[in-house]
Amino acid sequence: MQTDSPMIEAIEAWGSPLFVTEYPEHDFLKEDLLSYIYASQRQQTQAVESEVATTAKHQLFESKLDFLAADNPAIMELRRMLEELIGAVASQVNAPYWPPEAEGEAEIIESWFHVTQNGGYHDVHSHPNCSWCGIYYLAPGDANLTARNGVNRFYDPRGNADHYSDAGSAYLNQQGFWDFAPIEGQIVIFPSYLKHSALPYFGEQDRVVIAFNSAVTLV
Repeated sequence: MQTDSPMIEAIEAWGSPLFVTEYPEHDFLKEDLLSYIYASQRQQTQAVESEVATTAKHQLFESKLDFLAADNPAIMELRRMLEELIGAVASQVNAPYWPPEAEGEAEIIESWFHVTQNGGYHDVHSHPNCSWCGIYYLAPGDANLTARNGVNRFYDPRGNADHYSDAGSAYLNQQGFWDFAPIEGQIVIFPSYLKHSALPYFGEQDRVVIAFNSAVTLV
């Protein structure tokens, strides 16, 4: 049957893929990682040791930006796994654009821990000078998605996507943000340009996460 209708080609443009997984060695390494983090925290001379965006952070402790470079067995194993994970993510996303048989090798270039206490939060920000970033929920404490307590919120990068709403724009997911459940042992990988925040956290236990930035090269 012939029609006069032209062929319609769909082009998926400006996507922002995020990836979620669980660290298989979480139960085995959790206590060693927490012990090292708290020992490091006790040695800090100021709450935000990195001295980066101090006014955007409240009621939390942040390490210097070389946390995963420490000569500690648990941290070295975590770094190895995270770099493999980022390399796999980058290879999957970029496969159509890389030369045939090329593989991506990831290097974590900045990393830090956050120990967030009752009332703590981290205002909206993004991570420059890297391609892929991640958050590892080591000990979420009392954070939970239902109450939006201490969750990481990612914001729609399409600035005008919600300027008008009708049935034809329903596919845009116009809530304008995406909240991740703070599940212990979970790792979220995301492109560096995505603005995100850590919403205010309320709880008796500390909320402890490890965050990292990476660069990827072809090998």
